[in-house]
Amino acid sequence: MHRSLRVFALFALAHMLSYFFRTANAALAGDLAREMHLDAAQLGLMSSLYFLAFAAAQIPLGIGLDWIGPRWVTPGLMFFAAVGSLLFANAHSFATLALGRMLIGLGTAGILMGALKAFSRWFPAERYATISTLMVGFGSMGGLAASIPLARLNAAFGWRGIFLGGAVALALVAAAILIWVRNTPPGEIWQSPHAADGSVADIFRRPAFWRIALLCFCMNGVLLAMQGLWAGPYFNDVYGFDKIAAGNLLFVIALGATAGFGSCGWLADRFGLGRIVIVGASLQMVGAILYAFHPPAAWLPTVNFLFGFGGGVSVVLMPQIRRLFPSGLVGRAVSAGNLFSFTGIFVTQWAMGALINLSAKDSAGHYPPLAYTMALLAVAACTLAALIGYWPLLKIKVAS
Repeated sequence: MHRSLRVFALFALAHMLSYFFRTANAALAGDLAREMHLDAAQLGLMSSLYFLAFAAAQIPLGIGLDWIGPRWVTPGLMFFAAVGSLLFANAHSFATLALGRMLIGLGTAGILMGALKAFSRWFPAERYATISTLMVGFGSMGGLAASIPLARLNAAFGWRGIFLGGAVALALVAAAILIWVRNTPPGEIWQSPHAADGSVADIFRRPAFWRIALLCFCMNGVLLAMQGLWAGPYFNDVYGFDKIAAGNLLFVIALGATAGFGSCGWLADRFGLGRIVIVGASLQMVGAILYAFHPPAAWLPTVNFLFGFGGGVSVVLMPQIRRLFPSGLVGRAVSAGNLFSFTGIFVTQWAMGALINLSAKDSAGHYPPLAYTMALLAVAACTLAALIGYWPLLKIKVAS
C-alpha cells in the first residue's frame, strides 16, 4: 500500500470510530434512560459531555499537533477514549457514565485534527480540500453504523457489550497509527513552527475566522444534536416509532451526512466553497424547521436526507480556515475552528434537552410534540443568524 494511502486509510478508520461514538447515543437513548433512570436534561448533559471534553482539548491539541505531530498526539489521546469506553460499559451511576463519556470525547479529539495536520504534509495543497472531505465522508460511515446496525447489535449484545467492543477497537486503531503513520513523507524533515507563522492570538484576530467559526458552531451543533441524540427520541415521542424503525430513519440522516461530507469538497471546487456552504446551511435550517412542525411520516426519509446532507457540508469550513493561515499555524488554526464546532454540539445538545425537559412527559413516558417544536425552532434561528454573519465571505477571495 502506498504510504500516503495508508495514512489516509488509518485516519479514516479512526474517524469512523469517532463518529460512531459521537452519534451512538441516539440509538441507545431509550435503553440508557430506562436502565440508568435518566430524564431528558440528564441524558442531554451526559451525551453532550463528549463534545465539551472534545472542545476543551482543541487549543492544546493544536499546539501539540504543530510542535509534536499527529503520529504521537492522535494515538496518545485515543488510548484515553479506550479507557472511557470501558468505564461507560461498566457504569452503574450517572457520574461514571458522564466520566466515561468525557474520556471518550477527550480521546477522540485528536483524530480529525490530526488527519488535517497530517494531510497538509502528505498531500499537495490543491488536493487538500478534496482529500480532507473524502476522509470525513469515509469516516462518517461510523454514523451509518450507529443507526440500523447499532440497533441490531444493541438487541443482541446490549449497550454495555457494544462499548466493551468499542474499547478494543479504539486501542487497536491507536496502535496502528502509532506504528504505521509518520508525521511527514519520506525525505521531508519535521520542523517545529516558526515565530513568523503567528500565534493563537493571531487566529482570533481575523474577522473572517469568526464568521466561519460561528457557522461551524451552529451547523455542527444542530447536526450532531439531532443525529447524535435527539432524533431517536423525536421519532419515538412524536411518531411512536420503535427502536428499529427509528434506527432506519437515523440511517437516512447518516446517509445524507455521508453524502454531504464526501461530495462537498468536489462541489466546492466546481461551484465555489462559499456558495456550497450557503446552500448546505440553508438545507439544514429548512430541515430543522420541517422537523419542528412534524411533517407527515412519509416525508421523513427525504427530510432526513436533506437535513443530513446540509449538515455534512459544514466540513468544508475547516479547509476554508486552513486557507487563512500559513502551514506552520495549520494545526492551531483548524483546532481553533474545531473548538467552535464541538462547543456548538455540546451547547446545542444540552440546550435542546433543557428545552424539551420544560414540558412534562405523558403517562407513557413520552415528551409532547410541542417540546420538540420549541427546541428545533430555537436552533434553526441560531443557524439563520450565523448564516447572515457568514454571508460577506462570499465577496472575498478566501471564500471562493
